[in-house]
Amino acid sequence: MELREMRVFVAIVEEGSLSAAARRLHLSQPALSQTVGSLERQLGVRLLVRSSAGMAATPEGRTLLDESRAVLARHDQALVALDRQRAREVGVLRLGLPLDVPPALLVGPLGELAAAYPATGVQARHLAPALLEAALRRDELDTALLRERPRGQELDSLLVLEEPLGALLTTRQAERLGGPDALSLEALAGLRWMGFPREDAPGYFDELTAVLRAHGIEAARAVTELRAILPAVVYASVAAADGAFALAPPHLACLAPDGLTWCPLAGNPLIRRTWAAWSAGSHRRDLGHFIAAFDIPERQRGLPVPRAHRAASGPPVGQSA
Repeated sequence: MELREMRVFVAIVEEGSLSAAARRLHLSQPALSQTVGSLERQLGVRLLVRSSAGMAATPEGRTLLDESRAVLARHDQALVALDRQRAREVGVLRLGLPLDVPPALLVGPLGELAAAYPATGVQARHLAPALLEAALRRDELDTALLRERPRGQELDSLLVLEEPLGALLTTRQAERLGGPDALSLEALAGLRWMGFPREDAPGYFDELTAVLRAHGIEAARAVTELRAILPAVVYASVAAADGAFALAPPHLACLAPDGLTWCPLAGNPLIRRTWAAWSAGSHRRDLGHFIAAFDIPERQRGLPVPRAHRAASGPPVGQSA
């Protein structure tokens, strides 16, 4: 019995029909039927029965289903483990990025990494913030830029960027409110905030909505969930909605198309923070050098430099000085 046959059998039982399993596996229905028939002949038992509800496993089929799932899971785990080992051996830094990270933020750190560790390659993945943290905790990434500081002892983190958020509005709406000069948050009361799903970054979302509510903006009822927080999606959503605005950092202002205007907010009441995070158990010196190369806000304010910032010249990330 081959792994391919197990996958076919599991797919048919889970989908409940040959047609659905064929779509899932990108195979033809006759090919799936032949595979099941061959499997039943090999084992000498009936594995599937057809009913008005679709395809279902016989008692023997249910036994094979449990064992097949276990075998396939172990096979997939072995491949993942080999991929992780191969990535470490060839010196690959797996970097996770939010969808709208400022490009200038990475210029210095990536340049420093290339100069100090020319053999280390970088594999970048763009994901929503919550997915980035989950991938980091599953060891699918070596480091990631997050919108909120991760909790727990498994991950270390460092604040690497603070950006004041401004309001992105239609040009006509901005002129009515007094833009493009600085606007007060109260001036946006009554407009709808084109936001993002809370589950993407719960802490960051709650921080924003608390400030908005304090200035008369009922964000909880006004948020439109944008599953991909890309500039083009934000622009299109604001332009298409009547009486709406989005929150955006300054680097997106110069990219706004005709008809949209970015206005700073008076007093900078909303700040977006970006944290670099990595496994607390990591001992990679190239990762430590990469983290240390960020222009750390704490250093600019004269605060103590965190332990990880000393990694390039001292012990690797995860070790004490």
